[in-house]
Amino acid sequence: MADIRPFRAFRPNTNIVKKKAALPYDVFSREEAFEAVKNNPDSFLAIDRPETGFPKDYDMYAPEVYEKARDMLKKQMEDGSFIQDEEKCFYIYEQVFKERSQTGIVACASIDDYLGGIIKKHENTRADKEEDRIKHVYTCDAQTGPIFLCYRKNRLISELVSKVKEVDEPVYDFESEDGVHNKVWVISDEDEVNTISRIFTSINSIYIADGHHRCASAVKVGLKKREENEGKIRGKLKSDYFLSVLFPDDELEIMDYNRIVKDLNGLSVSDFLKTVSEKFDIDRENEAVKPDHKGQFGMYLDGVWYRLEAKDSVKKDDAVEGLDVSVLQNEILSKVLGIDDPKTDKRIDFIGGIRGLSEIERRCQNGYAVGFSMYPTSIGELFRVADSGRLMPPKSTWFEPKLLSGLFIHDICGTII
Repeated sequence: MADIRPFRAFRPNTNIVKKKAALPYDVFSREEAFEAVKNNPDSFLAIDRPETGFPKDYDMYAPEVYEKARDMLKKQMEDGSFIQDEEKCFYIYEQVFKERSQTGIVACASIDDYLGGIIKKHENTRADKEEDRIKHVYTCDAQTGPIFLCYRKNRLISELVSKVKEVDEPVYDFESEDGVHNKVWVISDEDEVNTISRIFTSINSIYIADGHHRCASAVKVGLKKREENEGKIRGKLKSDYFLSVLFPDDELEIMDYNRIVKDLNGLSVSDFLKTVSEKFDIDRENEAVKPDHKGQFGMYLDGVWYRLEAKDSVKKDDAVEGLDVSVLQNEILSKVLGIDDPKTDKRIDFIGGIRGLSEIERRCQNGYAVGFSMYPTSIGELFRVADSGRLMPPKSTWFEPKLLSGLFIHDICGTII
């Protein structure tokens, strides 16, 4: 059963929330982060990416960089830029993007549920990316970016959330820089808070949708703080829980996560097409190809779009090997193009579907040889992989919209009161 708890969030003052809330730190390149903070110095990105307060050639992982983040956060908590709720609350977080809405519950989830497999992952993490967030969270003594979790729809939770949204006024109501309409409600009523906690105890599986590195880092900071307290108050430290937003699966959409490759591994265009045709039916198209079903791929090569259909011989029923991202990886990227490890191979790059198919064309006209458009991985496939205790290939899912940072901060200093 899941241990999902209310907490006393630090939140931006209403009059600055639009300027303060920021897209997640990891969607920005270093150059983009500097530009974003230059354009909006009040953005929470200045705290999430504190290297933006140093010269551009400064070591972004130096201790003083993380200390600057801590000092900025502490100052803003003290000067009233952030306020803390007096009671432990849950929060409702609604996002509306391109006429589609998703509504989650902001809460704290247990690191023990992660360690025990109740909170399930579907991706591996990289040690260097973990280490950055570990230092950030530990130095700031706060979690500043929520982990995106999902669960199978629960009628009781949906009814309670709908009731609060209908009866209460939101504390925030604004459009963020990415064109998403954001609303937040506070649930402080003791009966409603207890009801939500109780309902989650009946849920046996929760899934990480996005934020695997943030989650793994929060868990490792929690374990480190347990060691510092010699394990005497396990389950009572604030750091035993991590900042999350939990969404029902029926409200989420996974977008395509497309691939581009720099060269054809020594093959000519005609030889490449001939080799690919052994495992895929190929049709030349006059326009960009957005796959409309599982097993179909778009391919942009030498200025031409092709539609690929996987032949029965390469289709599999296995939870991982049957994913479209696995079929492409195994049958083309690895066997034909020689990309065996897409996590480390510098010849491959990935493009989130939010950027559109024109981005594949643009990149292939500027240094890349071939691009592939994908049919999105489904929520059901994500659950199936996670339930089997296995992992997807890298860059299998792209969730949109992204959860904003700086809307909710979980202070992890000390014990739970």
